[in-house]
Amino acid sequence: MSTLIDTADAFLEAHPELQFVDLLIADINGIVRGKRVDPSALHKVFDKGIALPASIFALNIQGTTVEETGLGLDIGEADRICLPIADTLSMEPWQKRPTAQMLMSMYELDRQTPFFADPRVVLQRVVERFKELELTPVTAFELEFYLIDQENISGRPQPPKSPISGKRPASVQVYSIDDLDEYADFLADILDAAHEQGIPADALVAESAPGQFEVNLHHVDDPVKACDHATLLKRLIKNMAYDHEMDTTFMAKPYHDQSGSGMHLHVSLVNKDGVNVFGGDPEAPGELLRWAVGGLLTTLNDAMALFCPNINSYRRFSPEYYVASAPTWGVDNRTTAVRLPGGDPDALRIEHRIAGADANPYLLMAAILAGIHFGITHQIEPPAMTTGNAHEQHETSLVNNLRDALRELEDSPVMREYLGNRFLNIFVACKEHELNEFEHTISDLEYLWYLHTV
Repeated sequence: MSTLIDTADAFLEAHPELQFVDLLIADINGIVRGKRVDPSALHKVFDKGIALPASIFALNIQGTTVEETGLGLDIGEADRICLPIADTLSMEPWQKRPTAQMLMSMYELDRQTPFFADPRVVLQRVVERFKELELTPVTAFELEFYLIDQENISGRPQPPKSPISGKRPASVQVYSIDDLDEYADFLADILDAAHEQGIPADALVAESAPGQFEVNLHHVDDPVKACDHATLLKRLIKNMAYDHEMDTTFMAKPYHDQSGSGMHLHVSLVNKDGVNVFGGDPEAPGELLRWAVGGLLTTLNDAMALFCPNINSYRRFSPEYYVASAPTWGVDNRTTAVRLPGGDPDALRIEHRIAGADANPYLLMAAILAGIHFGITHQIEPPAMTTGNAHEQHETSLVNNLRDALRELEDSPVMREYLGNRFLNIFVACKEHELNEFEHTISDLEYLWYLHTV
């Protein structure tokens, strides 16, 4: 505790101008919630934590408590204790009034027992299982997003005007340096702010649609920390866009005729000597890498609701947009679900390409690591590698809608073993609540098609 208090004292001394501290926790949707406190409360936060209702993990995408979870009125909207993650304390560069932020994690009232429904806790339990293998996951995210205008057209997004030319982008120029130049100040501010917050963002790429970009995070040997970085990076990007009079979306498919936004995850495993056990020739991978891929492909449908947690998520799946629809893998093949990137044999790794940018990073990571651990411990051999266009060689076999994905998740003994029955029941209840509300809503298209024609 004295070390934590020293951390608070050092931060306050370094930032005498500080006016507020945002205490943040990510819900099951990956949406950051929390409290804003006065800097004078920071010592108390480190000493005793803060109280937040357990129902923060029973919220649907609209921020409404789903009572079927049992975390709302059934327990009297009772509080639990959120404790700080000290090394996430940093300034928020976008704020006009000096403000800091810090991530929190939820515990039972004894302040010792992690709260089962916190996605960060769910991931920690999965990571812990790799200790029995004497292996450490090394992971890195690639996160795609769209820049959009703050003014929508009839509720629909549109690309923002270029700060340089004043024109809205309309062409698709993947990896275009000119597109990076058009938004250079905004993109540079993202990298600068990320470094200021200790978030290892190291590259920005113009992606496959107007106003779409990808930001890459450097690999780290702590999967939970990698998810902390991704969660804080999404918040940073949104707020930096506001500063530049633009907006952003991590919606999986904001435009019907453009590519969706994905969240790709790179994973390798190192042994106690720091050696990558996946290393070698990708054309003839070793048994640990094969088993890891086998586990991932076997559990793709089991975990699809975690990779693609929203109704809109499934609109990404289309052959022309490099989103796989079958459990496939291959060397340097972007049409497969799991890709083995080429390059340095010592850095050989898995790239998981299914999840949308709307996924919760902690739950995405937990599901992928669960698949890898399951594959290795059960020595699951994958199918033959795919060479060439996987879409032309394999029929669609992955679930393509949220209703079926939730059924697969609910019936999955593997995901229940790794992520826990109580957590999965809450997740499924929240998502089924959203799905039921969506399906009972009459869309504009239904009125257009049916109101005067039947």
